[in-house]
Amino acid sequence: MTIYKSDQLRNVVFLGHGGSGKTSLVDAMLFDTGAVNRLGKVDEGTSVADWDDEERRRQMSINASLVPCEWENHKLNVVDTPGYMDFVGEVISAVHVADAAVVVLDSMGGVEVGTEQVWNYADERKLPRLVFVNKMERENVDLDAVVEQVRFKFDLVAVPIQLPIGKQENFQGVVDLLTQKAYLGEKATASPIPDDMADAVEEARMVLVEAAAEGEDALMEKYFETETLSDDEILRGLKARMRRGSLVPVLCGSAGMNIGVQPLMRTIVQLLPSPLEAGPYPAKNLATNGQVELSSDAAGPLASLVFKTLADPYVGKLSYFRVYSGTMESDSRVFNSRVREEERLGQLYTIRGKEQTPVARVPAGDMAGVARLSETETGDTLCDRGMPLELPQPEYPSALFSVAITPKTKADAAKISPTLTRLSEQDPTLSWRQETSTRETILSGMGDAHINVAVRRMDEMFSLSVDTAIPRVPYKETITRTASAQYRHKKQTGGAGQFAEVHMRVEPRERDSGFEFSWEVVGMNVSKTFGPSIEKGVKAVLEQGVMAGYPVVDVLAAVYDGKEHPVDSKDIAFQIAGREVFKQAVRQAGAVLLEPIYRFTITVPEEYMGDVLSDLNTRRAQVLGMDQVSDKSIVTALVPLAEMQRYVTDLRSITQGRGIFSMEFTSYEQVPSHMAEQVIAASQREAEEK
Repeated sequence: MTIYKSDQLRNVVFLGHGGSGKTSLVDAMLFDTGAVNRLGKVDEGTSVADWDDEERRRQMSINASLVPCEWENHKLNVVDTPGYMDFVGEVISAVHVADAAVVVLDSMGGVEVGTEQVWNYADERKLPRLVFVNKMERENVDLDAVVEQVRFKFDLVAVPIQLPIGKQENFQGVVDLLTQKAYLGEKATASPIPDDMADAVEEARMVLVEAAAEGEDALMEKYFETETLSDDEILRGLKARMRRGSLVPVLCGSAGMNIGVQPLMRTIVQLLPSPLEAGPYPAKNLATNGQVELSSDAAGPLASLVFKTLADPYVGKLSYFRVYSGTMESDSRVFNSRVREEERLGQLYTIRGKEQTPVARVPAGDMAGVARLSETETGDTLCDRGMPLELPQPEYPSALFSVAITPKTKADAAKISPTLTRLSEQDPTLSWRQETSTRETILSGMGDAHINVAVRRMDEMFSLSVDTAIPRVPYKETITRTASAQYRHKKQTGGAGQFAEVHMRVEPRERDSGFEFSWEVVGMNVSKTFGPSIEKGVKAVLEQGVMAGYPVVDVLAAVYDGKEHPVDSKDIAFQIAGREVFKQAVRQAGAVLLEPIYRFTITVPEEYMGDVLSDLNTRRAQVLGMDQVSDKSIVTALVPLAEMQRYVTDLRSITQGRGIFSMEFTSYEQVPSHMAEQVIAASQREAEEK
C-alpha cells in the first residue's frame, strides 16, 4: 500500500446503532475502491470488517476493525465499530484515535438508542461528523423526517447535501447538491439531474448555501451581496460549522445496493479534516512535566498511541497504533513512556480486517499494527527515549456485569489466570479478580453478551473451558457490642499433651478501621510469648468467618487473662484456643452481616423515570436526588449490590434499551436481620453439601 502524507489521510470512525449497516457500508467502500473483487456480506460471513469467528456466528460486529480504503489519491482509515453497547470499549478506543465520524442511520429506525449513545462519545471528542442515512430502498422511507429527527435529538443544524433519486425498490441513486449532479447505480455514474427533481434540488441547494454562509462572516457578507457562493466557499463554510459542532451534513444511500457509497467517500475527502487540519494534538512531555502540542509532522518527535490490542494464542499480541507525530519504522526501537522501557519493533503492518500487509514505515497521521510488543498495552504511548511523551489515554467505563467462573477440569485451573490476563489486555472494559471474601474468580464486563463472547474466546482461542454463575455477594461479618469469653484447650492422649486457656474480650471498632489485637494480661498467668500464637488463631477466623463464612472486620480482640502449663503449653495449643475463644466472643457480641453499597447514577429518557423509580423501590434503594438534562432524567441512588447483580439487563428491559448507568462502591452497611438470617442459612446449607 502507498505511504500517504498527512494531508492525504482521513481517520474516520463509523458509528451507529446495531443493524444500521456500518459494516456493509465499509464492505461496499472496499469493493468500490478495488481493494476486494467481491462485495462482502455480513449475513454470508464474507465481510472484510467482521472477520472474527464470533462476529460471523452472531452476524454482528464485536470488535473495532481497521479497514483502510484508497480513494482518489487519499487513504481513508475507516474504523468500523460495534453498535451493541456491550462492546462500548471498542467504540471508545476507535473514537479516541479518529479525527472525524460518520454516523450511520437506518432509514426506518432513524435516531435509535445506540445512535444517541455513540453520538455522545463523538461529542466528548468534539469530532466533526457526517450522517449517512442507509437502506433508502426500504418502504415508506422519509429522508426529511430523519433529518428533522437528527435536528431535534441533537439540537443542531442538520442539512442534506444529497437527495435520493427514486423510492423503495425504485431507488436508483442520489443527487449531490455540491456538484449538482446525479450519481446513478453502484457505479455512481454521473448524470444530469432528473427534470422532475429540478425544483426540489434548487430549494435544497439554497438551504445548503445559506447554512454554509453562516460559517464565516466574510461568506455571510458575500451571500447577502450576491445570493450565491462558489463550491469551494460552500465547502469552507460547512467545514467551519462542522468544526464548531453546530452543523452536520446528511447524506443518503444504500450499502446493500452499493448506491451513494462513492459520493460518501468523496464527501469524506472534501469535508472531513485531515490530521493536519484536526491538530494540533495535546501531549505531556515527561522530561519537563509540561504540556506540548504536536502537529502531524512526519519529521517531528515520535508520538504514537496504541489504541487496540489483539491477543492471539499463536502469534502473540498484535498492537494497533496511530502515529500523531514523527514516523514509526520497521525493525527499530521505541520508548514506552508508561513503563520507561524500550520496545523493539519488528515488521510493521497495514491492517485491513484480518489482512496484514508489511510496510517499511508509518508516518504521522496514519494507523497500522505491530506484533509481539512485550510490555506495551492498550493506551500506551510509544515515543523517542530522548523526548518521552505521553498522549491522553481513552477513559473507559467501569464494569456493570460480573460472573463467577470455575474451571471445568483440573487442567483448566492452571490456565485461568494467564488467559484472563490476556483477554483483559485485549479489552480494557473486561477485568478479573480473585474475590477473597467469597473465594471466587470474578470476570466483569459491560453485559451478558460481552461476558459470553469472552467465555467463548477462552474456549476457542485458549482451550480453556469454564462454567459461569452469578457471583456470591462479598458480605463481611462484624460485631455491634463488647463481649467476653474464655476457652480451655486440653488434649491428653499419651505422650506430650496440649494445654492452653485464653480469656478474650472483643469490641467493635469504627467502620473500615480494620482488626486490632491487644495484649492486656497482667502478671504471669500467660506468657506474652504466646501472644503471636493466639493472634494467628484469631486471624484464621478473620478470614473464614464465624456466622456465614465471610471475613470478620473492624474488631478489637483483647487477651486479658488465661492459663498455661509448664510442659504441655505449646504454640499450636494457643492457636487453637485463640481461634475458639474468638468465635465464642464474636457470637456473644451481637454479630451482624455487612453488605456492599454502591452509588448508582442512572440516566433514562424522561418517560421511563416513573418505572425506574418504582423498580428501585423494590431493591432497597435510597434515592439521593433527581435531575433533568434536556430530555433525559438522571437519578442517583445508594443500592445494595445484592439487589443489583443483573441490573444492566433489567434496566435495558425497563427502558427498551434506552437507559444507561454507572456504579461506584461507597461503603459497607448492616444487612437487615431478616435478610441476614436467609444469607446465613444459605451458607450453612452450602457448607453441609460440601
